[in-house]
Amino acid sequence: MAELTLTVIDPAGLHARPAAKLVQVASRYQSRIVLRSGERTVDVKSLIALLGLTIRPLTEITLTADGPDADDALAALVEELGAAVARSADGPAVALTPDGAAVQP
Repeated sequence: MAELTLTVIDPAGLHARPAAKLVQVASRYQSRIVLRSGERTVDVKSLIALLGLTIRPLTEITLTADGPDADDALAALVEELGAAVARSADGPAVALTPDGAAVQP
């Protein structure tokens, strides 16, 4: 089982477009992939479930994959998220609006 904790730093949070891309990427893998935000855990292969989390900027999320291609799946998901997330181990993340102002959690 592979696990990775990230902080969402996109000023819009995890909205429909990146969530849909995550579902597309996750669906290419056999592993069971879940995303945990707070006390809620959802299947990353379900767009409705992801959107139901309402993930806002500076939210800490944990991606977990269990299966034969778990490591590859997490790597692909993080690559797809790109600049929308930062590894939580990097210290506190700051989200910026398009004009450069910091977003308060």
